[in-house]
Amino acid sequence: MLPSIFGENLFDDFFNGFDMAPMWNGRNPLYGKRAKNLMKTDVRETENSYELDVDLPGFKKDEVKVALQDGYLTISAAKGLDKDEEDQKGRYIRQERYAGACSRSFYVGDVKPEEVAAKYAHGVLKISLPKASQKELPASNAITIE
Repeated sequence: MLPSIFGENLFDDFFNGFDMAPMWNGRNPLYGKRAKNLMKTDVRETENSYELDVDLPGFKKDEVKVALQDGYLTISAAKGLDKDEEDQKGRYIRQERYAGACSRSFYVGDVKPEEVAAKYAHGVLKISLPKASQKELPASNAITIE
């Protein structure tokens, strides 16, 4: 077992240690180096609706918010993480507290909030949006030349 001074993987930390801009290397103290994989979304089109499946592992239902404003559907999640480890005498060995948030927006057009259905279970947020009725185009495309 490797000491805790090494990150999640010794070899990844070693080979990624040559990054010249450490603030952009994808590390996040709350979610780790896999933070860029948060909120993976599948969008499926059915006959009458669009279905979104958003992966939010580790979040509770009350930590997830869905809002619809000016044609944009915004999904946001916020989480705090407390880790306390103690030995048998009660002396702190490590104490860490982090907080973080992530969000993602999709343009959905003219949809009313009461038409949107959302359900969260087992780390997956499922959202159903109705399709807008398609406008009929004029039958003739001919342009008169003068």
